[in-house]
Amino acid sequence: MNSLLLNVICAFAIANTNPNAERAQQSLDALYKNYAAPNTCLLRENYPSDQNNKATYLASEEQAKRHNEYSYLWPYSGTFSAVNALLESTGNKKYKKLLENKVLPGLEEYFDTRREPFAYSSYISNQPLSDRFYDDNVWLGIDFTDSYRMTKKQAYLEKAELIWEFILSGKDEVLGGGIYWCEQKKESKNTCSNAPGAVFALKLFQATQDSTYLKQGKELYEWTKKNLEDPTDHLYFDNIALNKKIGRAYNSGQMMQAAALLYQITKQKNYLEDAQNIAEACHKHFFTHFTSPNGQTFQLLKKGNIWFTAVMLRGFIELYHTDHNKTYLADFQKSLDYAWQYARDERGLFQTDWSGADKNEKKWLLTQAAFVEMYGRLAGINL
Repeated sequence: MNSLLLNVICAFAIANTNPNAERAQQSLDALYKNYAAPNTCLLRENYPSDQNNKATYLASEEQAKRHNEYSYLWPYSGTFSAVNALLESTGNKKYKKLLENKVLPGLEEYFDTRREPFAYSSYISNQPLSDRFYDDNVWLGIDFTDSYRMTKKQAYLEKAELIWEFILSGKDEVLGGGIYWCEQKKESKNTCSNAPGAVFALKLFQATQDSTYLKQGKELYEWTKKNLEDPTDHLYFDNIALNKKIGRAYNSGQMMQAAALLYQITKQKNYLEDAQNIAEACHKHFFTHFTSPNGQTFQLLKKGNIWFTAVMLRGFIELYHTDHNKTYLADFQKSLDYAWQYARDERGLFQTDWSGADKNEKKWLLTQAAFVEMYGRLAGINL
C-alpha cells in the first residue's frame, strides 16, 4: 500500500472517530482495571477497596454495616446499563460479548431463588439473605428489555418479564397504588421505583405490543404525578411515606423519560408538555452557571449523585428524539467535556464534582459506571 493511500485512510479514520465512544471505552477499561475482583466476574464497591465501607443506600442498618468483599447489586448493575449504552450507540459486537461473558454472569450471582417471586437481591445470593429492592430490579428490567430489543435474544425478554412479576408484587392500594421501595421494609413509595417502573412497563409494551404493559405504565405514571410532583416547578420529590410525609429531595429524570415515551406511543400532547416542563425544571435545578479558570462560561452540572444524573440524561435523550431540541444535550456534552479534562484522576477515575475542584481519593463504582453510560449514550447522538 503506497504511503499516500495509507495517509488518506488514517485521516479518514481519525475524522470518523467518536470522542464520546472512545472516552466511554477508556472509562470502562479504568473501571475494570480498578474494581475487578480477581477470578470472578464481580466487582469491588469502592476504589481503593474498603470492605469496611458502610452503604448509605440500604434499608437495613445491619446489612449496611456488613463487611463485604464485593459490591452491592446497585453499583454492579451500573455496568449493565453502561455496556448496554455502548452496544446501542456503536453496534460493536464486542459489547454484546462483554455482556454475555462478564456482565451478566456476574449479575446472576445476585439472583435469588430462595424467595418467590424470584428476583435479584442486594448482595450475592450465596451469602445470608439480603434485602430485595424494587428499584434495583426495575433498573435491571429496563436493561434486560433494552438488551432484548438490541439482540432479539428471547432469554432477555423472559428475564425482564420475570422481573416485572416481582415489581408488581410490590404494588398495592395503600396510598391509592404505587410500588414500594424495599420488599422487606414497606415504609415508603418512591419516585425511584415508580417512575422507572413506568418506563419499564412502556418499554415492555414497545417490545411485546401487549397492551397490559401500556395500561400499567400509564397507571404508574399518573400515580407518581399525582403523589410526588412538586406543583411549584414540575420536579419530583423522592418519596411519600405511608403517613403521607414527603421526602423532599428531587429525582425527576425517569418521569421525563416516561412522559416522552407516552407521547411517542399515544401522540397525546399533554405527555409531551409534561416532558418538556420537567426538562426545563431539571435544567434550571441541576445545572449551574459556571466560569472556568480560563474564562470559559457555560452551564455545568452540579455535584451530586452522578448515577442519577446519568438516569436524567436518559430522559433528556428520549425527549430529544421526540422534539429535537439540542439545548439540554449540548450542555450535558459541555459538562462531560469539562469533566474529562478536570474531574479525572491519574487512574482515569472520576470525581463527583464536575469542575474537579472538590477531590476525594475514595471513588464509588457506580459513579464510574455512570460516566461510562453518559459518554456511551451521547456517542449515539449527533449534536
